[in-house]
Amino acid sequence: MIDLSAQPWFADTEWLAVPDLVETLGVSVSRVHRLFEEHVLLAAKVDGAARVPAVFLVDGEPMHELRGTVTVLADNGFTDDEALDWMLSVEPSLGTSPVEALRAGRKAEVRRVAQSLL
Repeated sequence: MIDLSAQPWFADTEWLAVPDLVETLGVSVSRVHRLFEEHVLLAAKVDGAARVPAVFLVDGEPMHELRGTVTVLADNGFTDDEALDWMLSVEPSLGTSPVEALRAGRKAEVRRVAQSLL
């Protein structure tokens, strides 16, 4: 598992634990875990517990564009940790982090970049 705490974006990231997600999304704990399994949300171990970057939620729901982008990354051999790291790190070809580009409506561009990664 990648030590995500060593990444430069880590300190600036707001993390939501499973109980926070249960409350925010209005779903059960088992549903939250299914969201992880189905790559609707990506989680990392932070302080020993699964946590999700708050930026992956929009209006109290998982960002719809995330799942397809994670699928593209997985198809290119990325692990969940590597996908999470890429999503939150500044991608030079985008001029921002992929998650921020997705939030700005640049889904096609983000996925094109993700497809080009090897």
